[in-house]
Amino acid sequence: MRKSVIKLAVVATVGLGTSFGAIPAKTEAESISKLKEEQNKIHEQRSDLNSNINQANDKITNLQGQQTSVKSELKRLDLAISDATTKIDEKQAKIEDTKAQIAELQEETKVLKDRIKKRNVLLKDRARSYQDTGGMVNYLDVLMGSTSFSDFIDRANAVATIMQADQDILKQHEADKNELEEKQSQVEKDLASLKKMLADLETMNKQLTAQKAEKDKLLGSLESQEHEAHEGMLDLKEQEEILAAQEISIQKTIKQEQERQAREAAAAAAAAAAKKKAAASSNSGSSSNSSSNSSSSSAAAPQVSSGSFTRPAPGVVTSGYGGRWGSFHWGVDIAQSGNNVPIVAAADGVVSVAHYSSSYGNVVYISHSINGQVYTTVYAHMSGYQVSPGQTVSKGQRIGTMGNTGDSHGQHLHFELYKGPWAYHSAINPIGIVPI
Repeated sequence: MRKSVIKLAVVATVGLGTSFGAIPAKTEAESISKLKEEQNKIHEQRSDLNSNINQANDKITNLQGQQTSVKSELKRLDLAISDATTKIDEKQAKIEDTKAQIAELQEETKVLKDRIKKRNVLLKDRARSYQDTGGMVNYLDVLMGSTSFSDFIDRANAVATIMQADQDILKQHEADKNELEEKQSQVEKDLASLKKMLADLETMNKQLTAQKAEKDKLLGSLESQEHEAHEGMLDLKEQEEILAAQEISIQKTIKQEQERQAREAAAAAAAAAAKKKAAASSNSGSSSNSSSNSSSSSAAAPQVSSGSFTRPAPGVVTSGYGGRWGSFHWGVDIAQSGNNVPIVAAADGVVSVAHYSSSYGNVVYISHSINGQVYTTVYAHMSGYQVSPGQTVSKGQRIGTMGNTGDSHGQHLHFELYKGPWAYHSAINPIGIVPI
Protein backbone atom coordinates (compact mmCIF):
# COMPACT_ATOMS: atom_id res chain seq x y z
CA MET A 1 0.00 0.00 0.00
CA ARG A 2 1.17 3.54 -0.60
CA LYS A 3 3.08 4.92 2.32
CA SER A 4 1.54 8.39 2.12
CA VAL A 5 -1.97 7.12 2.74
CA ILE A 6 -0.97 4.31 5.10
CA LYS A 7 0.96 6.70 7.29
CA LEU A 8 -2.06 8.94 7.51
CA ALA A 9 -4.35 5.97 8.09
CA VAL A 10 -2.08 4.69 10.79
CA VAL A 11 -1.91 8.02 12.59
CA ALA A 12 -4.18 8.10 15.63
CA THR A 13 -5.39 10.46 18.29
CA VAL A 14 -4.26 10.41 21.90
CA GLY A 15 -5.80 11.70 25.12
CA LEU A 16 -4.67 15.06 26.40
CA GLY A 17 -5.37 14.86 30.13
CA THR A 18 -2.02 14.51 31.86
CA SER A 19 0.10 16.45 34.24
CA PHE A 20 1.57 18.02 31.09
CA GLY A 21 -1.74 19.58 29.98
CA ALA A 22 -4.94 20.05 31.94
CA ILE A 23 -8.14 18.81 30.31
CA PRO A 24 -11.28 20.59 31.49
CA ALA A 25 -13.82 18.29 33.09
CA LYS A 26 -17.22 17.95 31.47
CA THR A 27 -20.56 17.13 33.01
CA GLU A 28 -21.64 13.50 32.78
CA ALA A 29 -24.23 14.31 30.12
CA GLU A 30 -21.69 16.27 28.09
CA SER A 31 -19.21 13.41 28.35
CA ILE A 32 -21.62 10.84 26.87
CA SER A 33 -22.86 13.37 24.30
CA LYS A 34 -19.31 14.10 23.16
CA LEU A 35 -18.54 10.40 22.75
CA LYS A 36 -21.68 9.91 20.66
CA GLU A 37 -20.74 12.95 18.60
CA GLU A 38 -17.36 11.40 17.81
CA GLN A 39 -19.07 8.13 16.98
CA ASN A 40 -21.34 9.93 14.49
CA LYS A 41 -18.33 11.63 12.91
CA ILE A 42 -16.64 8.28 12.39
CA HIS A 43 -19.85 6.87 10.88
CA GLU A 44 -19.95 9.79 8.40
CA GLN A 45 -16.28 9.28 7.52
CA ARG A 46 -16.92 5.59 6.92
CA SER A 47 -19.84 6.46 4.65
CA ASP A 48 -17.59 8.81 2.64
CA LEU A 49 -14.86 6.17 2.44
CA ASN A 50 -17.33 3.54 1.22
CA SER A 51 -18.47 5.98 -1.46
CA ASN A 52 -14.82 6.49 -2.48
CA ILE A 53 -14.27 2.72 -2.49
CA ASN A 54 -17.26 2.30 -4.84
CA GLN A 55 -15.86 5.02 -7.11
CA ALA A 56 -12.46 3.28 -7.06
CA ASN A 57 -14.17 0.00 -8.01
CA ASP A 58 -15.96 1.73 -10.90
CA LYS A 59 -12.67 3.24 -12.04
CA ILE A 60 -10.95 -0.15 -11.92
CA THR A 61 -13.81 -1.75 -13.89
CA ASN A 62 -13.58 1.02 -16.48
CA LEU A 63 -9.79 0.64 -16.76
CA GLN A 64 -10.14 -3.12 -17.13
CA GLY A 65 -12.70 -2.57 -19.90
CA GLN A 66 -10.30 -0.23 -21.70
CA GLN A 67 -7.52 -2.78 -21.33
CA THR A 68 -9.74 -5.49 -22.86
CA SER A 69 -10.43 -3.21 -25.82
CA VAL A 70 -6.75 -2.37 -26.27
CA LYS A 71 -5.76 -6.04 -26.00
CA SER A 72 -8.32 -6.89 -28.69
CA GLU A 73 -6.86 -4.17 -30.91
CA LEU A 74 -3.33 -5.45 -30.20
CA LYS A 75 -4.42 -8.94 -31.24
CA ARG A 76 -5.81 -7.53 -34.50
CA LEU A 77 -2.58 -5.61 -35.11
CA ASP A 78 -0.47 -8.70 -34.36
CA LEU A 79 -2.45 -10.71 -36.91
CA ALA A 80 -2.17 -7.88 -39.47
CA ILE A 81 1.59 -7.57 -38.88
CA SER A 82 1.98 -11.35 -39.17
CA ASP A 83 0.00 -11.34 -42.45
CA ALA A 84 2.00 -8.42 -43.82
CA THR A 85 5.28 -10.10 -42.84
CA THR A 86 4.21 -13.31 -44.61
CA LYS A 87 3.29 -11.36 -47.74
CA ILE A 88 6.58 -9.45 -47.61
CA ASP A 89 8.44 -12.77 -47.45
CA GLU A 90 6.39 -14.05 -50.42
CA LYS A 91 7.04 -10.91 -52.49
CA GLN A 92 10.73 -11.02 -51.66
CA ALA A 93 10.83 -14.66 -52.78
CA LYS A 94 9.04 -13.72 -56.03
CA ILE A 95 11.46 -10.86 -56.56
CA GLU A 96 14.35 -13.28 -56.19
CA ASP A 97 12.65 -15.64 -58.70
CA THR A 98 12.09 -12.75 -61.10
CA LYS A 99 15.72 -11.70 -60.77
CA ALA A 100 16.69 -15.29 -61.57
CA GLN A 101 14.41 -15.14 -64.65
CA ILE A 102 16.09 -11.90 -65.65
CA ALA A 103 19.48 -13.57 -65.32
CA GLU A 104 18.27 -16.44 -67.56
CA LEU A 105 16.79 -13.96 -70.01
CA GLN A 106 20.08 -12.13 -70.11
CA GLU A 107 21.75 -15.40 -71.17
CA GLU A 108 19.03 -15.97 -73.80
CA THR A 109 19.49 -12.38 -74.91
CA LYS A 110 23.16 -13.03 -75.57
CA VAL A 111 22.19 -16.01 -77.79
CA LEU A 112 19.47 -14.01 -79.58
CA LYS A 113 21.81 -11.07 -80.08
CA ASP A 114 24.39 -13.42 -81.58
CA ARG A 115 21.78 -14.89 -83.95
CA ILE A 116 20.58 -11.44 -84.93
CA LYS A 117 24.17 -10.34 -85.51
CA LYS A 118 24.86 -13.33 -87.77
CA ARG A 119 21.58 -12.82 -89.67
CA ASN A 120 22.39 -9.16 -90.11
CA VAL A 121 25.68 -10.19 -91.77
CA LEU A 122 23.86 -12.71 -94.02
CA LEU A 123 21.16 -10.21 -94.96
CA LYS A 124 23.80 -7.58 -95.78
CA ASP A 125 25.57 -10.09 -98.00
CA ARG A 126 22.28 -10.85 -99.76
CA ALA A 127 21.59 -7.18 -100.22
CA ARG A 128 25.02 -6.61 -101.81
CA SER A 129 24.49 -9.63 -104.05
CA TYR A 130 21.12 -8.25 -105.22
CA GLN A 131 22.71 -4.91 -105.85
CA ASP A 132 25.59 -6.42 -107.85
CA THR A 133 23.53 -8.89 -109.87
CA GLY A 134 20.25 -7.04 -110.19
CA GLY A 135 18.36 -9.08 -107.59
CA MET A 136 15.30 -10.73 -109.14
CA VAL A 137 16.70 -10.34 -112.67
CA ASN A 138 19.53 -12.71 -111.71
CA TYR A 139 16.94 -15.31 -110.71
CA LEU A 140 15.29 -14.91 -114.18
CA ASP A 141 18.65 -15.47 -115.81
CA VAL A 142 18.95 -18.69 -113.82
CA LEU A 143 15.52 -19.83 -115.05
CA MET A 144 16.07 -18.74 -118.67
CA GLY A 145 19.38 -20.52 -118.76
CA SER A 146 17.70 -23.90 -118.40
CA THR A 147 18.49 -26.46 -121.17
CA SER A 148 15.34 -28.48 -120.83
CA PHE A 149 11.95 -28.43 -119.21
CA SER A 150 13.19 -30.73 -116.53
CA ASP A 151 16.17 -28.44 -115.90
CA PHE A 152 13.76 -25.48 -115.80
CA ILE A 153 11.66 -27.19 -113.14
CA ASP A 154 14.74 -27.96 -111.07
CA ARG A 155 15.98 -24.39 -111.42
CA ALA A 156 12.54 -22.94 -110.54
CA ASN A 157 12.37 -25.12 -107.42
CA ALA A 158 15.86 -24.04 -106.41
CA VAL A 159 15.03 -20.33 -106.89
CA ALA A 160 11.78 -20.72 -104.92
CA THR A 161 13.67 -22.48 -102.13
CA ILE A 162 16.29 -19.72 -101.98
CA MET A 163 13.66 -16.96 -101.95
CA GLN A 164 11.66 -18.79 -99.28
CA ALA A 165 14.80 -19.18 -97.21
CA ASP A 166 15.44 -15.45 -97.44
CA GLN A 167 11.89 -14.74 -96.32
CA ASP A 168 12.20 -17.23 -93.43
CA ILE A 169 15.40 -15.57 -92.30
CA LEU A 170 13.69 -12.16 -92.28
CA LYS A 171 10.66 -13.48 -90.42
CA GLN A 172 12.77 -15.32 -87.83
CA HIS A 173 14.94 -12.27 -87.44
CA GLU A 174 11.87 -10.13 -86.73
CA ALA A 175 10.34 -12.76 -84.42
CA ASP A 176 13.54 -13.03 -82.40
CA LYS A 177 13.68 -9.27 -81.95
CA ASN A 178 10.01 -9.11 -80.91
CA GLU A 179 10.40 -12.04 -78.52
CA LEU A 180 13.39 -10.39 -76.90
CA GLU A 181 11.62 -7.07 -76.54
CA GLU A 182 8.44 -8.71 -75.11
CA LYS A 183 10.36 -10.80 -72.62
CA GLN A 184 12.42 -7.86 -71.42
CA SER A 185 9.36 -5.65 -71.17
CA GLN A 186 7.29 -8.24 -69.27
CA VAL A 187 10.01 -9.15 -66.82
CA GLU A 188 10.77 -5.50 -66.12
CA LYS A 189 7.08 -4.83 -65.53
CA ASP A 190 6.81 -7.84 -63.20
CA LEU A 191 9.87 -6.76 -61.26
CA ALA A 192 8.64 -3.15 -60.96
CA SER A 193 5.22 -4.38 -59.82
CA LEU A 194 6.74 -6.68 -57.23
CA LYS A 195 9.01 -3.95 -55.92
CA LYS A 196 6.06 -1.59 -55.59
CA MET A 197 4.01 -4.21 -53.76
CA LEU A 198 6.97 -4.92 -51.49
CA ALA A 199 7.42 -1.20 -50.74
CA ASP A 200 3.69 -0.84 -49.99
CA LEU A 201 3.77 -3.86 -47.69
CA GLU A 202 6.85 -2.60 -45.87
CA THR A 203 5.21 0.81 -45.41
CA MET A 204 2.04 -0.84 -44.10
CA ASN A 205 4.12 -3.04 -41.80
CA LYS A 206 5.89 0.00 -40.35
CA GLN A 207 2.56 1.73 -39.79
CA LEU A 208 1.13 -1.37 -38.09
CA THR A 209 4.23 -1.71 -35.92
CA ALA A 210 3.99 1.96 -34.92
CA GLN A 211 0.30 1.51 -34.07
CA LYS A 212 1.16 -1.57 -32.00
CA ALA A 213 3.85 0.37 -30.12
CA GLU A 214 1.29 3.07 -29.31
CA LYS A 215 -1.22 0.47 -28.14
CA ASP A 216 1.46 -1.23 -26.03
CA LYS A 217 2.26 2.12 -24.44
CA LEU A 218 -1.45 2.79 -23.82
CA LEU A 219 -1.91 -0.68 -22.32
CA GLY A 220 1.07 -0.10 -20.03
CA SER A 221 -0.42 3.21 -18.91
CA LEU A 222 -3.83 1.61 -18.26
CA GLU A 223 -2.23 -1.24 -16.30
CA SER A 224 -0.25 1.28 -14.24
CA GLN A 225 -3.42 3.27 -13.56
CA GLU A 226 -5.23 0.08 -12.54
CA HIS A 227 -2.36 -0.84 -10.20
CA GLU A 228 -2.53 2.61 -8.59
CA ALA A 229 -6.32 2.37 -8.34
CA HIS A 230 -6.02 -1.03 -6.64
CA GLU A 231 -3.45 0.37 -4.20
CA GLY A 232 -5.65 3.40 -3.55
CA MET A 233 -8.65 1.16 -2.91
CA LEU A 234 -6.62 -1.00 -0.52
CA ASP A 235 -5.63 2.18 1.33
CA LEU A 236 -9.28 3.25 1.49
CA LYS A 237 -10.30 -0.19 2.73
CA GLU A 238 -7.64 -0.11 5.44
CA GLN A 239 -8.82 3.35 6.51
CA GLU A 240 -12.42 2.09 6.58
CA GLU A 241 -11.37 -0.91 8.68
CA ILE A 242 -9.56 1.40 11.12
CA LEU A 243 -12.59 3.68 11.40
CA ALA A 244 -14.91 0.69 11.83
CA ALA A 245 -12.69 -0.62 14.63
CA GLN A 246 -12.63 2.82 16.25
CA GLU A 247 -16.42 3.08 16.04
CA ILE A 248 -16.72 -0.24 17.88
CA SER A 249 -14.17 0.83 20.51
CA ILE A 250 -15.98 4.15 21.06
CA GLN A 251 -19.25 2.26 21.49
CA LYS A 252 -17.51 0.18 24.14
CA THR A 253 -16.06 3.35 25.71
CA ILE A 254 -19.56 4.88 25.86
CA LYS A 255 -20.76 1.79 27.69
CA GLN A 256 -17.81 1.94 30.08
CA GLU A 257 -18.40 5.66 30.66
CA GLN A 258 -22.07 5.01 31.40
CA GLU A 259 -21.11 2.24 33.83
CA ARG A 260 -18.52 4.49 35.46
CA GLN A 261 -21.02 7.29 35.87
CA ALA A 262 -23.55 4.81 37.32
CA ARG A 263 -20.96 3.57 39.81
CA GLU A 264 -20.04 7.13 40.77
CA ALA A 265 -23.71 8.07 41.16
CA ALA A 266 -24.29 5.03 43.35
CA ALA A 267 -21.22 5.85 45.40
CA ALA A 268 -22.33 9.46 45.75
CA ALA A 269 -25.81 8.34 46.84
CA ALA A 270 -24.31 5.97 49.39
CA ALA A 271 -22.02 8.72 50.70
CA ALA A 272 -24.96 11.13 50.99
CA ALA A 273 -26.98 8.52 52.91
CA ALA A 274 -24.05 7.91 55.23
CA LYS A 275 -23.63 11.64 55.83
CA LYS A 276 -27.30 12.01 56.57
CA LYS A 277 -27.21 9.05 58.94
CA ALA A 278 -24.15 10.42 60.69
CA ALA A 279 -26.05 13.75 61.13
CA ALA A 280 -23.81 15.16 63.79
CA SER A 281 -20.54 14.81 61.89
CA SER A 282 -20.22 17.31 59.03
CA ASN A 283 -16.46 16.99 58.55
CA SER A 284 -15.93 13.78 56.62
CA GLY A 285 -12.91 13.24 54.38
CA SER A 286 -13.40 12.83 50.70
CA SER A 287 -11.56 10.04 48.99
CA SER A 288 -9.38 10.90 46.09
CA ASN A 289 -9.09 8.30 43.39
CA SER A 290 -5.43 8.37 42.51
CA SER A 291 -4.05 5.49 40.57
CA SER A 292 -0.44 4.53 40.89
CA ASN A 293 -0.46 1.67 38.47
CA SER A 294 3.04 0.32 38.21
CA SER A 295 4.13 -1.90 35.44
CA SER A 296 5.81 -5.02 36.61
CA SER A 297 5.81 -6.65 33.21
CA SER A 298 9.36 -5.62 32.54
CA ALA A 299 12.18 -4.08 34.52
CA ALA A 300 12.90 -1.79 31.57
CA ALA A 301 9.35 -0.40 31.41
CA PRO A 302 9.08 3.36 32.00
CA GLN A 303 7.79 4.56 35.38
CA VAL A 304 4.04 5.08 35.23
CA SER A 305 3.39 8.77 35.80
CA SER A 306 0.40 10.44 37.43
CA GLY A 307 -2.25 12.14 35.33
CA SER A 308 -4.08 10.78 32.33
CA PHE A 309 -1.01 9.75 30.29
CA THR A 310 2.31 8.06 30.82
CA ARG A 311 5.40 7.54 28.69
CA PRO A 312 4.75 4.71 26.16
CA ALA A 313 8.32 3.35 26.03
CA PRO A 314 11.78 3.73 27.56
CA GLY A 315 14.59 5.24 25.49
CA VAL A 316 15.56 8.50 23.82
CA VAL A 317 13.64 10.63 21.33
CA THR A 318 15.44 10.28 18.00
CA SER A 319 12.96 12.15 15.83
CA GLY A 320 10.24 14.63 16.72
CA TYR A 321 6.94 15.72 15.22
CA GLY A 322 7.16 17.95 12.14
CA GLY A 323 9.19 18.37 8.97
CA ARG A 324 11.78 15.70 8.28
CA TRP A 325 13.81 14.66 5.20
CA GLY A 326 11.64 16.73 2.85
CA SER A 327 8.36 15.30 4.18
CA PHE A 328 6.28 15.47 7.36
CA HIS A 329 6.81 13.21 10.35
CA TRP A 330 3.47 12.67 12.04
CA GLY A 331 4.69 11.49 15.40
CA VAL A 332 7.64 10.96 17.75
CA ASP A 333 10.27 8.20 17.52
CA ILE A 334 11.61 6.69 20.74
CA ALA A 335 14.59 4.33 20.43
CA GLN A 336 16.07 1.88 22.94
CA SER A 337 18.63 -0.85 22.30
CA GLY A 338 18.35 -4.32 23.72
CA ASN A 339 15.90 -7.18 23.55
CA ASN A 340 12.32 -7.33 24.82
CA VAL A 341 11.96 -3.55 25.26
CA PRO A 342 8.37 -3.08 26.49
CA ILE A 343 5.76 -0.82 24.91
CA VAL A 344 2.94 0.24 27.26
CA ALA A 345 -0.46 1.88 26.84
CA ALA A 346 -0.10 5.64 27.27
CA ALA A 347 -3.54 5.87 28.94
CA ASP A 348 -6.57 3.82 29.90
CA GLY A 349 -8.54 2.86 26.83
CA VAL A 350 -9.89 0.28 24.42
CA VAL A 351 -7.80 -1.36 21.67
CA SER A 352 -9.44 -0.57 18.33
CA VAL A 353 -6.82 -1.99 15.93
CA ALA A 354 -4.03 -4.53 16.32
CA HIS A 355 -2.66 -5.76 13.01
CA TYR A 356 0.25 -5.71 10.55
CA SER A 357 0.61 -2.78 8.13
CA SER A 358 3.06 -2.79 5.22
CA SER A 359 4.14 0.70 6.26
CA TYR A 360 3.86 0.62 10.06
CA GLY A 361 4.58 -3.07 10.62
CA ASN A 362 3.00 -4.45 13.79
CA VAL A 363 0.83 -1.57 14.98
CA VAL A 364 -1.76 -1.03 17.71
CA TYR A 365 -4.40 1.70 17.98
CA ILE A 366 -5.98 2.52 21.33
CA SER A 367 -9.03 4.75 21.79
CA HIS A 368 -9.20 6.81 25.00
CA SER A 369 -11.92 8.89 26.61
CA ILE A 370 -10.51 11.64 28.85
CA ASN A 371 -13.28 13.65 30.50
CA GLY A 372 -15.57 12.89 27.56
CA GLN A 373 -12.95 13.77 24.90
CA VAL A 374 -11.92 10.96 22.55
CA TYR A 375 -8.25 10.48 21.67
CA THR A 376 -6.39 7.70 19.94
CA THR A 377 -2.79 6.59 20.35
CA VAL A 378 -0.80 4.61 17.79
CA TYR A 379 2.21 2.39 18.49
CA ALA A 380 4.08 1.35 15.31
CA HIS A 381 7.00 -0.85 14.19
CA MET A 382 6.68 -3.24 17.14
CA SER A 383 8.26 -6.68 16.86
CA GLY A 384 4.98 -8.04 18.18
CA TYR A 385 1.87 -7.08 20.15
CA GLN A 386 0.01 -8.87 22.93
CA VAL A 387 -3.42 -7.22 22.82
CA SER A 388 -6.42 -7.66 20.54
CA PRO A 389 -9.20 -5.41 19.18
CA GLY A 390 -11.92 -4.74 21.74
CA GLN A 391 -9.62 -5.38 24.69
CA THR A 392 -9.66 -2.85 27.56
CA VAL A 393 -6.19 -1.76 28.69
CA SER A 394 -4.91 0.29 31.62
CA LYS A 395 -2.35 3.07 31.59
CA GLY A 396 1.12 1.51 31.77
CA GLN A 397 -0.09 -1.95 30.75
CA ARG A 398 2.28 -3.71 28.38
CA ILE A 399 0.84 -4.00 24.88
CA GLY A 400 3.87 -5.09 22.84
CA THR A 401 7.64 -5.09 22.26
CA MET A 402 9.78 -2.47 20.52
CA GLY A 403 10.90 -3.64 17.07
CA ASN A 404 11.85 -2.78 13.51
CA THR A 405 8.93 -4.03 11.38
CA GLY A 406 7.34 -2.37 8.35
CA ASP A 407 8.96 0.69 6.78
CA SER A 408 11.47 1.16 9.57
CA HIS A 409 15.19 1.78 9.93
CA GLY A 410 16.37 0.46 13.27
CA GLN A 411 14.59 -0.62 16.44
CA HIS A 412 12.27 2.09 17.78
CA LEU A 413 8.68 2.99 18.63
CA HIS A 414 6.85 5.39 16.34
CA PHE A 415 4.21 7.02 18.55
CA GLU A 416 1.40 9.19 17.20
CA LEU A 417 -1.32 11.30 18.76
CA TYR A 418 -4.69 12.40 17.34
CA LYS A 419 -7.36 14.40 19.08
CA GLY A 420 -10.66 12.64 18.42
CA PRO A 421 -10.90 9.55 16.23
CA TRP A 422 -8.44 9.17 13.39
CA ALA A 423 -8.98 11.69 10.59
CA TYR A 424 -6.95 12.48 7.51
CA HIS A 425 -4.02 14.81 8.26
CA SER A 426 -5.09 15.61 11.78
CA ALA A 427 -2.20 14.32 13.87
CA ILE A 428 -1.08 16.59 16.70
CA ASN A 429 2.24 16.98 18.47
CA PRO A 430 2.32 14.73 21.55
CA ILE A 431 5.20 16.64 23.14
CA GLY A 432 3.87 18.58 26.12
CA ILE A 433 0.78 16.41 26.28
CA VAL A 434 2.20 12.94 26.79
CA PRO A 435 5.26 12.76 29.07
CA ILE A 436 7.86 11.85 26.45
